[in-house]
Amino acid sequence: MTKAKKLNTEETITLLNTLQKRFETNTNRHPKLNWEEIQAKLEAHPDKLWPLQQMETSGGEPDVVGTDEKTGQYLFYDCAPESPKGRRSLCYDRQALEDRKKFKPENSAIDLAEEMGIQLLNEAEYNHLQSLGEFDTKTSSWLKTPKEVRDQGGAIFGDYRFGRVFFYHNGASSYYAARGFRGCLKI
Repeated sequence: MTKAKKLNTEETITLLNTLQKRFETNTNRHPKLNWEEIQAKLEAHPDKLWPLQQMETSGGEPDVVGTDEKTGQYLFYDCAPESPKGRRSLCYDRQALEDRKKFKPENSAIDLAEEMGIQLLNEAEYNHLQSLGEFDTKTSSWLKTPKEVRDQGGAIFGDYRFGRVFFYHNGASSYYAARGFRGCLKI
């Protein structure tokens, strides 16, 4: 990829083919949506292809999971079975990273998401994702944390165990090899 955060023609074709194949393989995630309309929207917004490529190369397996009720934008979520491998062992945000005195991780979930051009899923979005299948059965994912929780030093994450979705809390500066984050991109 180029440094300008823009895909070249070959990269664009490869990404669109990958997304189309995933879209067609997982119709349960978007039963009323049409790939041709989504592809036209992607082609009209080439600036959104670079974040999607970042989601893909970090192991997120992005797919369309619906549309935003307010804006009508298509919603791409990370749909990999487990939290993306290329986005694990991260604390929650920059402040948590700076607060660590020893054994700092390489980055934080919030900072990496921002670099990628995506947002962390929130609790409602994570529940929506889990309604489409079973995700994070062996891993967990940091979620966008409400200010009142973060102000007290905490952050939330979710996973799927025992046939249900669980939300938990942890110190924002903690990090684990089995915890990453899932992102959302609106187009």
